[in-house]
Amino acid sequence: MKKYNTTLTIAGSDSGGGAGIQADLKTFSACGCYGMSVITAITAQNTQGVSDIYPVQISTIDKQLDAVLSDIGADAVKIGMLHSSEVINLVAEKIKEYNIKNLVIDPVMAATSGDKLLQDEAIAALKNELLPLAAIITPNIPEASILLGREIHSQLDLPEVAKQLSFNQNVSVLLKAGHLTEDELVDVFYDAEKEEIIRLPSHRIKTLNTHGTGCTLSSAIAAHLSKGKNLQTAVKQGKEYIDQAIKAGRDYQIGHGHGPVHHFHNWWN
Repeated sequence: MKKYNTTLTIAGSDSGGGAGIQADLKTFSACGCYGMSVITAITAQNTQGVSDIYPVQISTIDKQLDAVLSDIGADAVKIGMLHSSEVINLVAEKIKEYNIKNLVIDPVMAATSGDKLLQDEAIAALKNELLPLAAIITPNIPEASILLGREIHSQLDLPEVAKQLSFNQNVSVLLKAGHLTEDELVDVFYDAEKEEIIRLPSHRIKTLNTHGTGCTLSSAIAAHLSKGKNLQTAVKQGKEYIDQAIKAGRDYQIGHGHGPVHHFHNWWN
């Protein structure tokens, strides 16, 4: 019998379909994996912003995690919006209980629209309990600033910032440069396994359709890890996938704000 490469997302639901669980499952499928989900919160959300967040009760998140991991398992896990310290602590316990190795964490704190998606008191739990368990974390500039407690202003700062976020060289870091102002973006990947800095340049794509880019990139990395790729290959292929998804989606219009990327650009246009 054939075996699927299984990839699990633990994140919030985006009713607009561009980010969160919906973007993750689209990405897993587009990258050739069997996707599963544990929903941590339901958002009322579209291209213009988040109008409501309804947290899923802890016991239901707990049962979702056990249902998936005890039966199907997961070759890789991607974590996105967790919202509260209570949820973060539960997920950290389950990651350890089921001995998850290929763990990709996108430390989601705000939507593209700027709406807050993580409670302030949960940041300490995220830093202390969950992030140290990751194989790789994928913060953007604002998220890295919050985690470090200081502003980041220059592309030149990124290699040192990535090292500082690596929990004493135990966690690899893909630090995304999209919030800087240069036309030439250089994401910085710190490979903790090899203690190596890799610069990943790309040209800024002029488009409003950037909703869910962080979710999509981290999910693509998780998908490639679940297929047995090493971390450097998974990061490079994940970057290539999101770049092409942004390019393919720039000519579409959905809604009146920040539209999504084109997750299935390799399949239809």
